[in-house]
Amino acid sequence: MTHEHAAVPGELTDPANSGGALAEPGAVTLVVPTFNESANIRELLRQIAESVPFQLPCEVVFVDDSTDDTPDVIREAARHCPFPVTVLHRAEPVGGLGGAVVEGLRAATSEWIVVMDGDCQHPPSLVPELVATGERTGAGLVVASRYIEGGSRAGLAGGYRVAVSRAATWLTKSLFPRGLRGISDPMSGFFAIRRADITADTLKPLGYKILLELAVRGRPARVGEVPFVFQDRFAGHSKSGAREGLRFLRHLIGLRTASPAARLIGFGLIGASGFLPNLLGLWALTRAGLHYVPAEIAANQLGVAWNLVLIEHLLFRDRRGHRRWWDRACRFALLANADLVLRIPLIALLVHRFGMGALGATALALAITFVLRFVGTEALVYLPRRGRGGSTAARRAV
Repeated sequence: MTHEHAAVPGELTDPANSGGALAEPGAVTLVVPTFNESANIRELLRQIAESVPFQLPCEVVFVDDSTDDTPDVIREAARHCPFPVTVLHRAEPVGGLGGAVVEGLRAATSEWIVVMDGDCQHPPSLVPELVATGERTGAGLVVASRYIEGGSRAGLAGGYRVAVSRAATWLTKSLFPRGLRGISDPMSGFFAIRRADITADTLKPLGYKILLELAVRGRPARVGEVPFVFQDRFAGHSKSGAREGLRFLRHLIGLRTASPAARLIGFGLIGASGFLPNLLGLWALTRAGLHYVPAEIAANQLGVAWNLVLIEHLLFRDRRGHRRWWDRACRFALLANADLVLRIPLIALLVHRFGMGALGATALALAITFVLRFVGTEALVYLPRRGRGGSTAARRAV
C-alpha cells in the first residue's frame, strides 16, 4: 500500500520525506473509499471546503483502490484545500470498499470519524450535524438515514435500485433484529463513529456495506440517527452490480454464522444439501453400468466436494488462510469418509450392547457423527496450526 500523508493544509507529502510527521488531530476525520472516482474528487473537496472547516476542524483520508488517475487527481486537488488531505493507495484491494474503510479507520487521527462515499451522493454539509448529534446524545455511532422523517432516497437511480435497496434493508433487519435495533438504514454508507468505539482488527469486511459490519460485530452502546437526502451522482456510474450483490449475500451469511451454534446449524443445512449431488451421481453411475458399491463410494465424493465448496465460501471464508487449499480439502474428505466408516460399528454397538432399536440407533449415530464431523472440521481443518498464529499476526503487523 502506498501511504501519502498531508502534514499541512493544502499539501500532500510523503512520510518518507517528512520525518514521519502526521497531520495534527482534527475534530473529525472524513474517510472516503474511492474506486475510479477521478471525475468526482474536485467537486467533493469543494463541497467539504464550503461546509465543514468553518464549523469544526477536519482532515480527509482517501483510501483508493482505483485503476485510473484518481490518486493523481486527489494530489492535485489537495493543493487548493484549506485542510489536510491524505491518500492511501492500495495495490491489493482486500475486502473491497469495506476493507478500504477499515484502512481509513486505522489511519484516522481524530476523535470522530465520518465515513462517506466519493461520488457526492452524501452531502458533506451534514458532517457537522452527525458529529454534533453524537456529542449531544453520547452516541458512539450516528447514522445518516434515508428512512426517517426528513430523509429521502431520491438519488437512487431507477426502480430496480430502489427495489434492491428495500429488499436488502428488509433482509438485514430481519437477520439481525438485535444488532440493528435503532438503525433504520443499515445499508447507509454515510455515518459517524467515535474512534474509541472502533476495534478495527475485529472487522472482517466483504464488499461495500461496512456499516453492517460495524453494527453487528462491535456495536456501540448508544446509536443515533439524522435524516439525509441521498443525492444524485455528480459524475460516473454506480459500482454496485450482480457481483457486489453476491458478495453482500456472502457477507450476510458470514455475519449470521459467526457464533458456533449458528455455524453448527449452517453445517447441518449444507450437509443435507449434499444429498442432492450424491443421489444424482449415484443415479448416473449405476445407469452407466457401474456396480452400486463403487458407485456409492464415488457418488459420496461428489457430495463431499459440494459440501466443501459451500462450507469454504459460506461458513469459514475468513479462516481459509490458515492452511493451503489442498491440505483443507484432504482433511475435509478424510473426515467426511470417516463418518461413513464410524457410523456402522456405532449403530451395531447401540443395538447389541445397549438394546436400542435399529431406527433409533441409526438416528442417534447420525447425530453423534454429525457433531463429531462439525467439531473435527473446525479443529482439524480451519483452526490455525499450533505455533503459527502468533507469527502470522506478527508478519501481518509488519
